[in-house]
Amino acid sequence: MGKGDVVEAAPTTTAYHSIMDEYGYEVGKVIGNGSYGTVYEAFYTKQKVMVAVKIISKKKASDDYLNKFLPREIQVMKVLRHKYLINFYQAIETTSRVYIILELAQGGDVLEWIQRYGACSEPLAGKWFSQLTLGIAYLHSKSIVHRLMPSLSAAGRDLKLENLLLDKRENVKISDFGFAKMVPSNQPVGRSSSYRQVNCFSHLSQTYCGSFAYACPEILLGLPYNPFLSDTWSMGVILYTLMVARLPFDDTNLKKLLRETQKEVTFPANHTISQECKNLILQMLHQATKRATILDIIKDPWVLKFLHEQPTHEIRLLETMCQLHNTTKHHQSLEITT
Repeated sequence: MGKGDVVEAAPTTTAYHSIMDEYGYEVGKVIGNGSYGTVYEAFYTKQKVMVAVKIISKKKASDDYLNKFLPREIQVMKVLRHKYLINFYQAIETTSRVYIILELAQGGDVLEWIQRYGACSEPLAGKWFSQLTLGIAYLHSKSIVHRLMPSLSAAGRDLKLENLLLDKRENVKISDFGFAKMVPSNQPVGRSSSYRQVNCFSHLSQTYCGSFAYACPEILLGLPYNPFLSDTWSMGVILYTLMVARLPFDDTNLKKLLRETQKEVTFPANHTISQECKNLILQMLHQATKRATILDIIKDPWVLKFLHEQPTHEIRLLETMCQLHNTTKHHQSLEITT
């Protein structure tokens, strides 16, 4: 679990302990705090493994969160199984709380690593980014967009990469599906000259959630946007940050941020970054009409260099989804014309 998840201060009573004990969880230390609940480390006695328990207070949570975002988060997590995604184990609901049991990532998060050690070496950035790519490819192949942008904190500019966690072997685990969304493949899409109709990745969204520094230009402009391409823009921000140890765009002034995102990103001279890596970042931090899709990214030479085996399965899944989507669009156009 990421430390910015919807969490509450630890309750003064231990009422939730009896529920957790009943299901076989020994609750330990707090590993995250937020507005609605707390994330705890816990020991699952039945299988003798450590897990993360996200305890959400219904009293403190907004109706919108309880009725919309939380059910959607659970729905999405239930269908996901991938080695680079945090696994969902169980959801327990009582009259006052919701308990979500998840895989525990014991290595902290990527932001903590960068704050401690600075910019990544290119091999380490390549390892983490290629793992992120495989995880996002899996999501996109299932017509699920993650919304990689971290949710806004109370301060308004909490720019932690807290949805990129690390396991004990320092492999990436993508977490926090509170803003993830299943995109219907049969939804018609209007044409827009300011927006790329990217074959199967062409669903427009008008729901924005996230940090401005991770947001693609079309979101900043308040335009309908492609959530698949929003994810790949955020991936560009993440790779840049791994290599440089700072964000590519300054979000302290929205007008300045918008100007910056319209221009080609620059790289500081004091960091050694290969041209292949720079090219990939530039392809992701591009205007929507020319921005890389996840299919482009997973086929990129720089990414392939860091994968242990060719991502043939992932590419096939993505291409199959595109074919299904295009077939659906063809049938829709036939229905309209007949």
